[in-house]
Amino acid sequence: MSLLAYALPIAAALLLFAFFALLPDLRRCALPAPSVRRFTAADAVLLGLIMLVYGAVAFYHLGNTRSPEGFVPMEGRSVTLTLPEEGEPEEFWLFAGVGAGNYAIEASADGEDFAPLTDFEQNYVAVLKWASVPLADAPRPLRYLRIRCVSGTPWLGALAVRGADGAMLALTADEPALCCDPSLVPEKTDFMNSSYFDEIYHARTAWEHLHGVWPYEISHPPLGKELLSLGVLLFGMTPFGWRFSGTLFGVLMLPVLYLLLKRLFGGKAVPTLGTIVLAADFMHFVQTRIATIDTYGVFFILLMYLFMYIWLEEDKLWALALSGLSFGLGAASKWTGLYAGAGLGVLWLLHWLSLFLAPDRCDPERRVCARRRHASAQPPAGRLLASCKGSPRSLFPAFLKNVGFCLVFFVALPALIYYLSYLPYGRAAGCAPFSAAYTRLVLDNQRFMFSYHASIVAEHPYSSRWYQWLLDIRPILYYLEYFPDGSRSAICAFLNPLLCWGGLLSLFVLGYEALFRGDRRAGFILLGYLAQLLPWVFISRLTFAYHYFPSSVFLVLALGYVFALLRSRPHGTLIAAGFTALCAAVFVLFYPVLAGAPYVADYAAVPQLLQWLPTWPL
Repeated sequence: MSLLAYALPIAAALLLFAFFALLPDLRRCALPAPSVRRFTAADAVLLGLIMLVYGAVAFYHLGNTRSPEGFVPMEGRSVTLTLPEEGEPEEFWLFAGVGAGNYAIEASADGEDFAPLTDFEQNYVAVLKWASVPLADAPRPLRYLRIRCVSGTPWLGALAVRGADGAMLALTADEPALCCDPSLVPEKTDFMNSSYFDEIYHARTAWEHLHGVWPYEISHPPLGKELLSLGVLLFGMTPFGWRFSGTLFGVLMLPVLYLLLKRLFGGKAVPTLGTIVLAADFMHFVQTRIATIDTYGVFFILLMYLFMYIWLEEDKLWALALSGLSFGLGAASKWTGLYAGAGLGVLWLLHWLSLFLAPDRCDPERRVCARRRHASAQPPAGRLLASCKGSPRSLFPAFLKNVGFCLVFFVALPALIYYLSYLPYGRAAGCAPFSAAYTRLVLDNQRFMFSYHASIVAEHPYSSRWYQWLLDIRPILYYLEYFPDGSRSAICAFLNPLLCWGGLLSLFVLGYEALFRGDRRAGFILLGYLAQLLPWVFISRLTFAYHYFPSSVFLVLALGYVFALLRSRPHGTLIAAGFTALCAAVFVLFYPVLAGAPYVADYAAVPQLLQWLPTWPL
């Protein structure tokens, strides 16, 4: 393959080299404490514009707003359709609801004698999807079709028949609920009208929670699916409905990140640019638009670190309490929240160790960059840190009180949230909350989840290991469809390469600042990143690029740190803005393979616009 094929990744690498070459001399320059962290009207306008633009792009082409919703249980049942005399039936369409089972599809001319036509398996992969069965081989005249459940406990959503002229035939059935509006039947099955990837688990489970049905997917805690079901309550059991909550939480991540950047670095430039970088990240966009649970875990991880930082800097107990609350919600959404909790624990421990070991040097004076030589780091306003000068013995009562506080808000409260998140399980099993049966149900599920994830053995063509995530080596292809005209539609999850590679380089800057300059902000971001990544180093089960999603938000924070360092250089903010603009431009370039928009093959192939690396399945 010629060098031209690698022109874009080579250009990106050179750009990153030039960008980091512009950093000030880290041996002589330290990042000053933020001078202005107050959220102003200007902040609100900037953040509002980012959210508005991103929200419009994220909700556009998200999924159909109309779909069959009245699922009919079919266990041991059959449904007979009567076709009109006019019209030549060509395709039998059905929308699989939830549950699994096998159907026999039979044809008849008189409604009495039915001949076998074909079988249809509604397995776990087929749920919440349209499927068609050709009727070319059916006996003629064809006046009756019967679908009969021969095994399992499936639920059907709709039945329809398309004629040879492409029009839907008028049907009657002995189960009228299955005769849907003809306008709901698609020309073809795609992600706009059907489930894709792990939506077959999580969107289905959301419906089951709402209807008191024992869930099929029990390999993750329930809260994420319960939050997902809020969109179903608002917009129905439609593709838009089951994807709405995740997309909304993706929009809401932006203000949380903005506030955290504001706390870390002050001003408006770094928070604005960092938030745009997150909005332009491929993983953030793709992962929040699919009805899976990762979005909720990442949202609460951002929240718990925001509140923890407020407590570390200002000793606000309300912030520590909210960090614990966010930890409980995150852990009840997905176990990756537990990894984040471990990171919070390390931060909390290091904070107290620093007070005990150096109570007379709580906030040492720092050297600052040349342009900010007269800026002085302001001591934290918190009661504890403001009075920390003294002997370690004088800190011990405050430490014990804080331990007790954390036991309430980081142990008892999260445990209660986690326990109550199983209420839909209890409803399906007929168990009252706090009963012995309910408690046993919760404990049994923990054992199952641990066993399942520890022993899972599977292969997948788009799986990847943690070290591949660091360099964006192996994205995961969620959806791919080819069209007769040669165009195609794809949805692929991976990081914006400028964020992935630039964020990784930024981590080395943070490592230097934390280890050799004692910068607490650098250490805070670095620990958050490592808390999300390191557990995957020791996990041998099947993993995918989306498992890097929680780590990616800390890459944005790391880039924010570099943006803040650049403020000391002439035109440094303009340079950071240029890097951010390039991130947005790369997002626009890759938009078709992030949103499933049709694109011609030449767009990807000449000159390797999308396949920057040979391992990218684009």
